[in-house]
Amino acid sequence: MIKDKPANGWGLDFAFPLQSRVFAKPRTEGITMILDKGSGLRETQDILEMSADYIDFWKLSFGSSALYNPTLLSKKIEIIKSYDIHVYPGGTFLEIAYIQGKLKAYLKRAFELGFTSIEISDGTINVVPWQRSQIIKTACETGLLVVTEIGKKDCSEVFNPEQMAEQVGRDIDDGAFKVIVEARESGMGVTIFNEKGNIEQEKLNKFLMTVSHQEQIIWEAPLKKQQVDFITMFGLNVNLGNISPQEIIALESLRAGLRADTFKLSLAESEKKQAKFY
Repeated sequence: MIKDKPANGWGLDFAFPLQSRVFAKPRTEGITMILDKGSGLRETQDILEMSADYIDFWKLSFGSSALYNPTLLSKKIEIIKSYDIHVYPGGTFLEIAYIQGKLKAYLKRAFELGFTSIEISDGTINVVPWQRSQIIKTACETGLLVVTEIGKKDCSEVFNPEQMAEQVGRDIDDGAFKVIVEARESGMGVTIFNEKGNIEQEKLNKFLMTVSHQEQIIWEAPLKKQQVDFITMFGLNVNLGNISPQEIIALESLRAGLRADTFKLSLAESEKKQAKFY
């Protein structure tokens, strides 16, 4: 398990182009959250053997964990936890439990099943602020690490940067560990992303001008161009989520400057240093 330096499969004495990656777990920055839409035990084990050092949160997407065989679900949670990774069910499942009046039973059962974290969202339903605060506090009392999510899943819903920034502050004050900005699995046409998956810079800028606790945000970024943009804007230790399990090594390569898209960032820094020298 990585503690304070990166793996080096070649055993070659060279520096990664981008430095200062946080490797020691548990991480509070440079977090990577994956979106698992239904990998079996063997595939899960393969992903963990290959990429566990770079994964912090493992989300069993949507309400999909309700469809797992109970024995398989228990084994899968146990395997993931053994690699020092938080595992939790998708926020949509909590929304379903909430509207059915079964929130406390849902949280209690999540803890009993071995989930270490829980996601609180209102991406599909409407929850007034005081109710959202109460849900967060109730989940914290259950002993689960709480992550929340802001933004609606429907592309017709308007993302109000100022209101969402206020929500981030309230969630953190209520006990949330991190706050996720919604992008869905597609990364297109929701919150700060347009229909092509590009960041709408004006929305992002308004959000950043208002929000506190920027370091507590996890940006869902399922598309490579989004990952590159966030790393370019916020650095290699930006928190990123909704990453495909098969893309973890590819993302970590971006963080390390081992792909052309971010290798060029290190070249720009080198050019600045050379210019100062001359």
